[in-house]
Amino acid sequence: MQDVLVLENVNKKYPSFALKDVSFRVKPGEIMGFIGRNGAGKTTTLKSIMNLVHDDSGKIYAFDKDMSENELENKQRIGFALSELNYYPNKTIRQLVNVTKKFYKNFDEKKFLEVCKLFNLNLDKKLEELSSGMKVKYSVAIALSHKAELLILDEPTSGLDPVSRDEILDIFREIVKSGERAILFSTHITSDLDKCATNITYIHDGSIIYTGTKKDFINSYLFVKDKSKNKSLENEYIASKELDDHIEGLISADKKDIFIKNKIEPKEPDLEQIMVYLERSKNNESFTL
Repeated sequence: MQDVLVLENVNKKYPSFALKDVSFRVKPGEIMGFIGRNGAGKTTTLKSIMNLVHDDSGKIYAFDKDMSENELENKQRIGFALSELNYYPNKTIRQLVNVTKKFYKNFDEKKFLEVCKLFNLNLDKKLEELSSGMKVKYSVAIALSHKAELLILDEPTSGLDPVSRDEILDIFREIVKSGERAILFSTHITSDLDKCATNITYIHDGSIIYTGTKKDFINSYLFVKDKSKNKSLENEYIASKELDDHIEGLISADKKDIFIKNKIEPKEPDLEQIMVYLERSKNNESFTL
């Protein structure tokens, strides 16, 4: 199956931050969740893909074509939205789409109107009057209307209430259902990925520390809650913290038997637990009150 997106050793250096050999790929039918702490490099990477940031080195391919050499052609096949729409806030959706459609040779206005009706988008509302959820829906409606095969979205569910987030995630699952489209979206809301992601790419301090299936990522770790507070096991954790009545933390899956022998039953972690404790480990965080 042809990759819709490939990044190979992408580097970009700033005075206080750098992307370092960022590499991953996205296939049709996948929902790739792009996770990491704020400032880890998620938005910079997405901007690099769209050539809004010029890389120092590395290669980016969309639909098997070099992005820098085929930018206009590739962008016809990509739907892209940053975390907040803030251009022409006083224009209505109807006015905005009359301009936007001129940039896409395959724009289907009938399809756009159908999607807006499905999403309950009022065409005569100004952009500044739209809720965060409606702005996401507007971006998705534009992408679907020019037959985008890859959607790249930066924090699309940030700021949404739980009902709106669930609705957007349902839309994402429907978009990739045919196996012809893919979605890459950055987020710090890991519960969204628990619900809809097929794959995970994890960036830490500008470097990719994991890219692959969500299932394999989760299966690499176990979560431990030790009510006995067994201090002899403290070096077996990737990272842990001591609470009033127990010690809890993350371990590698291959450490399971060590804890079972000590009458502690590790559990499957969720993505938030994995991310919290990996970050805690990698930053050697400790707190003194």
